[in-house]
Amino acid sequence: MSERNVLDGELEPCGTDPVTGFYRTGTCTCGPEDAGVHAVCAVMTAGFLAHQRATGNDLTTPRPEWQFPGLTPGDRWCVVASRWLEAYEDGYAAPVVLSATNRRALEIIPLSALTSHSVDVPPDLSSLD
Repeated sequence: MSERNVLDGELEPCGTDPVTGFYRTGTCTCGPEDAGVHAVCAVMTAGFLAHQRATGNDLTTPRPEWQFPGLTPGDRWCVVASRWLEAYEDGYAAPVVLSATNRRALEIIPLSALTSHSVDVPPDLSSLD
């Protein structure tokens, strides 16, 4: 069975440029090896990146040994759920793509917090008219 997103749909890809995910598959798949629960598909902002660096989680410096390119604002990345929650509580939450956020995030983050920062775009844009 495939993993589900926080909306109980099929987990959609988060990002391929750079390739994200604990397993570097482009999705926020959380298997047994992912103790950190890299479940939240977040769109990087300067504020979120600065907050992460200030709390000891430098997401801007490349780490080739982890296949980590270093992130810039606008990149989509599967972030650790507890780190996103910490940023949310401190007022620096990054926007979230709900359709690409693994439902395991709900073990740590209330759905209301995620939806308050949602940037999902519906597949049928005519619904926005």
